[in-house]
Amino acid sequence: MWSGVALLAASALALLWANTPLAGAYRGLFGPTVLHVLNDGLMTLFFLVAGMEIKRALAPGGDLDTRGKAALPLLAAAGGMAVPAAIYASLNAGGPGAAGWGIPVATDIAFALGILALLGPRVPRSLFVFLTALAIFDDLGAILVIAVFYGGVIRLVPLLVAVGLTALLFALPRFGVRRAWPYLVAGAGLWAALHHSGIHSTMAGVILGLALPVGALRPPERLVGFAIVPLFALANAGVALGGETGPITLGVALGLAAGKPIGVFGATWLSVKLGVAPRPAGSRWIQVLGVALLAGVGFTMSLFVAALAFGAGEHMNAAKLGILFGSLVSGLAGAALLGAVSSSPSGSASDPSRAPG
Repeated sequence: MWSGVALLAASALALLWANTPLAGAYRGLFGPTVLHVLNDGLMTLFFLVAGMEIKRALAPGGDLDTRGKAALPLLAAAGGMAVPAAIYASLNAGGPGAAGWGIPVATDIAFALGILALLGPRVPRSLFVFLTALAIFDDLGAILVIAVFYGGVIRLVPLLVAVGLTALLFALPRFGVRRAWPYLVAGAGLWAALHHSGIHSTMAGVILGLALPVGALRPPERLVGFAIVPLFALANAGVALGGETGPITLGVALGLAAGKPIGVFGATWLSVKLGVAPRPAGSRWIQVLGVALLAGVGFTMSLFVAALAFGAGEHMNAAKLGILFGSLVSGLAGAALLGAVSSSPSGSASDPSRAPG
């Protein structure tokens, strides 16, 4: 929860800073070189933690260790990616903002879970697990989108080196290698190879996180949550309000605030009705809708994809406005709905009459 507060504070500071007489200092401090170091370098640690979270969830005893546990959040994530992308594309197809279709597809796990945590025990634990799993699959889908659609020109030799290093990383556990340093050395080489191959170098963090044996490395998760991600937000969230808006802003905002809940809730409802998976235990459909609204908080990953799609300039500013507005509406609407239904007499999470079915 507190990492979400740190992220919110950094975002608010960036927004305030960029709309004061000190805006020039903001742009001068976070210029192209600094942004490159942050977005291509330090954010690799963010993706490392994401990869390790995915591996922990898939490991025995994890939240996604069986097909039954994974089915509902996987399908919900798929719906929550497809609908926002379609909404954005319908407003920007063939225009200058067409490349930004991937911006509204992912959920910011720190923000979304931080908001849900504020509601405490009034919300069934099953919804925390569902939202966590949904965000994990969202992250995985966004990672694939970045790797496939937002890289550069593919260079064969560095790519082959990257493939070889990836194979080495996944072979090390089979040879009983448990210490972290061989993985870190191979991971650094993988980062360099990907950097020159045309695939975004932060994918090295994901691959390393998936390859590491569980418990082999205790990554600086607090450093990532309380320093790297807030610093990323501070550098990327500053946008001058009152700038020109258009299809890019509208596509991102609608994709997050409308597309996400429609896709997540629709896929969840359909999956339950078809008998693919049960509804999260102890929850009501109105609470599932609240979680689907929270899934529209797409801040960190959305800013990252926007930077890849547009770089700097007016298109990036328009995307930032859409991200800020869409995420704000999603967070407030989700929190208000969950708070209202969870505090009502019929909304008790412990009411056995509210069990799935």
